[in-house]
Amino acid sequence: MVRSTQQLHPPRESAPLRAAATVLLLRDTLDGLEVLMTRRSSSASFAPGAYVFPGGRIDEADTSARRIATRRRTQSRLQLTQAIAAIRESFEELGVLLAHHADGSPVTAAEIDDMDRSTASTTVAFAEQCAARGLLLSTDKVFTFAHWITDRDLPKRFDVPFLVARMPEAQTPVADETEQFEPCWVRPADALERHKAGSFFMIFPTVRTLERLAAYGNVDAVLGTCANRSEGEGPLWTSCPRAGLLDGADARYMETDSPYGELAMVCPDGQILHTLDWQNEVPVPLLKNLQRLTAPNPSAMTGPGTNSYIVGDATTGYIVIDPGPNDFDHIGRLWRATQGDIRMIVCTHSHADHSPGAAPLQALCNTRPPILGLPSATTSRPTARFTPDRALHDNERLTLAAPAPTDTSAHRHTLRVIHTPGHAANHLCLLLEEDALLFSGDHILNGSTTVVDPPDGDMTAYLNSLDTLDIACTNDNVGFILPAHGYVIGSPREAIAMLKAHRLRREAKVAAAMRHLPEGNVEDWVPIAYDDVPERMWPVAARSLAAHVERLQRLAAQ
Repeated sequence: MVRSTQQLHPPRESAPLRAAATVLLLRDTLDGLEVLMTRRSSSASFAPGAYVFPGGRIDEADTSARRIATRRRTQSRLQLTQAIAAIRESFEELGVLLAHHADGSPVTAAEIDDMDRSTASTTVAFAEQCAARGLLLSTDKVFTFAHWITDRDLPKRFDVPFLVARMPEAQTPVADETEQFEPCWVRPADALERHKAGSFFMIFPTVRTLERLAAYGNVDAVLGTCANRSEGEGPLWTSCPRAGLLDGADARYMETDSPYGELAMVCPDGQILHTLDWQNEVPVPLLKNLQRLTAPNPSAMTGPGTNSYIVGDATTGYIVIDPGPNDFDHIGRLWRATQGDIRMIVCTHSHADHSPGAAPLQALCNTRPPILGLPSATTSRPTARFTPDRALHDNERLTLAAPAPTDTSAHRHTLRVIHTPGHAANHLCLLLEEDALLFSGDHILNGSTTVVDPPDGDMTAYLNSLDTLDIACTNDNVGFILPAHGYVIGSPREAIAMLKAHRLRREAKVAAAMRHLPEGNVEDWVPIAYDDVPERMWPVAARSLAAHVERLQRLAAQ
């Protein structure tokens, strides 16, 4: 866990969460799936003027309506209460009632017209009106699609399931003209297009929900997916978004988006203060003892560029991790960012975008800090030859500490070396122990998978090194991974598990390609095993495919 003394921004408490529920009422048309949406009042305290799905806060009395609610065997009490609240809200706001008689016959439009929506502001009144007409709530037909928790930066926050249900036949939505206006049926793709054009304003969770909903062809597909989850009933995803600054404006992200982990580390309490624009001019502060300067070498292989990390502070001096390519301006910026007080230069491996900057950076410093790392193996390419001043050992610790009496825990930074061959034979990672941060070099990247290029790259070693990192993340409770390319990664163990699963799935496709064309070669197998990758990337993919082939052949020979 990152030390509080290293956080850039003072802690703050977020607004309390309020339980709520919303429902996506769906129908099939000849043009495809449509969802019912309405426009919120322009004076609403939350999302004024936005197009939303009907819904609202869960009242304590919603539980009293369970006596007239129908329940699936797999439906929890919480889900039942949420469904009741969503049904009540859709009735109050739009006059749509998901209910039926005891004999299974649907509620009629006349019965709905006879009910008093103006006095349905309390759940008791709503439940009593239904009970008086012999109606049961069709809560067994309501399923959980998503779970959203309002962003930490907002002044009003909700914990709300996004439920889905089929729109009852022979009912027509009529807005209450108080909270909701202009009910409309819209295809998810059309709503997204109109929002993009600026004529159909929606908030972030609504947009992301519609993006997922657009993938379904009909109502049955949506309900079937929700009802038949392998994990049992529950949301298809849960998200509490985070926001940062991009191009000078607020930009929001889900947990699956690449900037999310960085925002969680830099602004854990949801402050919208961190800039996400990639630039090469000045270091980006991530913590008080951590800066990132990205080299000006963006490409298909390096993403936005190679990340050089600066660990330490003015009291302890600095360690530079991966000084990057031999770029005059980049090296000068590293020197200026540290005032030349560099105590060590560490290279995670010898590739041309990581280690060549080490010697010229060292030459700028009067103290000539040692260049540390692992020497390149004989299998390395001529462009990736590297000889450190001193070879590091697995589990060795590199320590920065302030002189007494300022040698406090806040001014101590210890990097532990973890040998992780696979991407390169001399690859290593570094774990900042005091803040539980893992510098992953090229072993783990954000937004792409690393190339494993034989003979210096080895797929079995790569997978074994992932296991090594998983153990380290478990034992040291690592909170974030800092890759050599891309933003900070959150949820390290989950990221490692997903990466390993991806590599093994790819390996299965390679094996299938080899069985399909047993007399083939790498060039023949790439289009089959990497059919989901743009063709322009196949020459690069062929390197990792060759590593998988070597691994499969070794396994077959055992």
